[in-house]
Amino acid sequence: MFIRYTKYRIIYFIFSVILISASIAALVIFGLKPAIDFTGGSILEIQYKTDRPSNQDIVKSLEGIDLGQVSVQPTGDKGVILRMKDIPDSTHNEILAKLGKNENKIEEVRFETIGPTIGKELKSKAKIVVVVALLSMFVYIALAFRRIQRPLKSWQYGVSTIITLFHDIIIPLGVFAVLGKYYGIEISIPIIAALLAVLGYSINNTIVVFDRMRENLFKGGESFEEITDRSLNQTLARQVNTSLTILLTLFALYFFGGETLKPFILALILGTIAGVYSSFFISAPILVSWYRLKNRPK
Repeated sequence: MFIRYTKYRIIYFIFSVILISASIAALVIFGLKPAIDFTGGSILEIQYKTDRPSNQDIVKSLEGIDLGQVSVQPTGDKGVILRMKDIPDSTHNEILAKLGKNENKIEEVRFETIGPTIGKELKSKAKIVVVVALLSMFVYIALAFRRIQRPLKSWQYGVSTIITLFHDIIIPLGVFAVLGKYYGIEISIPIIAALLAVLGYSINNTIVVFDRMRENLFKGGESFEEITDRSLNQTLARQVNTSLTILLTLFALYFFGGETLKPFILALILGTIAGVYSSFFISAPILVSWYRLKNRPK
């Protein structure tokens, strides 16, 4: 069955504009909550061997220790993650003693500390990495499809790809802005790595569609819109099968994996869903709209 996907491209665009606008609004209003990877500080994760005290009781037991602003985040059934300013080993040991390590009430799972200078450097490098990744993908698409010069130039495929990747990165960030505001989810280096992996997966899907379009353009015999629709129809099964396989694995990891992995896996899930949608319903339809704008009656 031949489906005219690009016929409904305005609906896809409106839906995506709504999602992007909501994501940008969330980022402006709430902002992202950076982890200690970017701000500097210390993080301590412990596991209680009996019932876990309330957050207020934990904070109260640490009174008298200079920790700055302490954030207490329950994890699992008996775990707790404490975030605070950068502390030395002596203060670290004092915290464990206050919480009951000497009485064998808790077990330390991990302790990490990052200085503020390193945190700022990581934040700066993370931005550079994202920008370089986007520019590299634009250049790659423009070069890979340089043999296509009609009816659109190869660089226009690159621009369509950048718009698609922006769509795939801004929506997960908007979701994390909301989660950071209401659930304390922080943006860390692993989440940045997950989003970069999503960009790679999304551009792979986009290239599959564009490559089929290139093959069909060389064959000729149809209009650009018909060739685009035919290419989307021909690649639909691969897109769906590949994406479902990945998502099933990610959902299994999210629900049955460790608590600390959940933000990383969630970023992959959100980005994968956005990437599947955009590579099929945004990237190619943008080219069709560009083509119609270029050839509209004067």
